[in-house]
Amino acid sequence: MVEPPSVRNQEGAPRTPGCELVVLTGLSGAGKLSALKAFEDLGYYAVDNLPLELIPQFAELLRGSSEFSRAVLGVDVREGSIENFPGILHNVRGLLPTTVVYLEASDDVLVRRYSETRRPHPLRRDELVSESIASERKRMEPIRNVADVLLDTSHFNVHQLRAHIITQFSRREGEQRLLVSTMSFGFKNGVPAEADLVFDVRFLPNPHFVPEFRPLTGRDERVAKYVMDFPQTKEFLDRTADMLMFLLPYYVTEGKSYLTIAFGCTGGQHRSVAIAEEMKKRLSDAGYQVRVSHRDMPR
Repeated sequence: MVEPPSVRNQEGAPRTPGCELVVLTGLSGAGKLSALKAFEDLGYYAVDNLPLELIPQFAELLRGSSEFSRAVLGVDVREGSIENFPGILHNVRGLLPTTVVYLEASDDVLVRRYSETRRPHPLRRDELVSESIASERKRMEPIRNVADVLLDTSHFNVHQLRAHIITQFSRREGEQRLLVSTMSFGFKNGVPAEADLVFDVRFLPNPHFVPEFRPLTGRDERVAKYVMDFPQTKEFLDRTADMLMFLLPYYVTEGKSYLTIAFGCTGGQHRSVAIAEEMKKRLSDAGYQVRVSHRDMPR
């Protein structure tokens, strides 16, 4: 069997084309095991709780493997030397493309999840769950600071989290293109932690105050037409699309794999949904791989 040719990264290390490593980490109770299974469904070789000092050796094995080209590693607070992760990550990125995905959720949601499952927090079993969560946030901060993708799972159930992971990370084997996500959300529920760029579209007239539109969403043709017919909507879309056309090639050049562009209105039902859908069309027409999601849209 002829081995595939290797290429070199900026630091001169040989690299096998198509290799990819994902480090999946974050707060306990935020959904890491469910996300890990979703990566397995996408064909990633999955390993959970590998000791940090073994990650560089694992990356070397992945780079030289003829069986696996994509792998995901689960890392959590049970690692005693979590503060060493940024340095380890720097070395691993010299070997092959590596993306760090950090899952988190609000304290209230995490406490509720532990209450429902009746499982103890893995950090400390002799204190209140809320205290353990606070301690874990502090210890995990070095990893959060170097994460490429921040994903708040507060509003996700298991099935929605799985769908989100598959949407974000599914792509043809060996394809190294930028995956763009246009997302709608409601400011009343907070800004999405995973958003790289955030645009506030609350300056547009609100369809909520049109009685016939109130129960509908921005995916309805009538609502979308109402939003798009305002001249300020067209100008906003044109100016924003022009800016993105300027930015996106530079993100590609810098090696960014995923970019989330979030559009927010008050409730995340009408204006932001229509704008996210329209921007997906424009970016797709420009040749980019684009997914759209609606965090707060009624289903």
